[in-house]
Amino acid sequence: VQLQASGGGLVQAGGSLRLSCAASGRTFSSYAMGWFRQADGKEREFVAVINWSGRTAYTDSAKGRFTASRDNAKNTVYLQMNSLKPEDTAVYYCAAGPWPMNRRILVNHWGHGTHVTVSR
Repeated sequence: VQLQASGGGLVQAGGSLRLSCAASGRTFSSYAMGWFRQADGKEREFVAVINWSGRTAYTDSAKGRFTASRDNAKNTVYLQMNSLKPEDTAVYYCAAGPWPMNRRILVNHWGHGTHVTVSR
């Protein structure tokens, strides 16, 4: 599986962004898909995951603000991020692996990152 993330950018605090991750490969449906992020000087951390049937899980800081979704027909997953905060600033990475994929060790495939910057 190859993953291509897009949709990052610069946004003011309180604003919104939607990240997309397009996957190639016939095994897309067998993977949970998700997002991790890495801020400067920090370790890469779990953000959100969604499985084939739409079941989702989020890190606590993302609950109520971020929504993961997927379009299996398009082999694409999305992360809608609302009420963004400066502490959300990071490089966001798309990932694929077995559920629950909430730790880096569970990730089978990584995409290239997309930068998200939230200004005060």
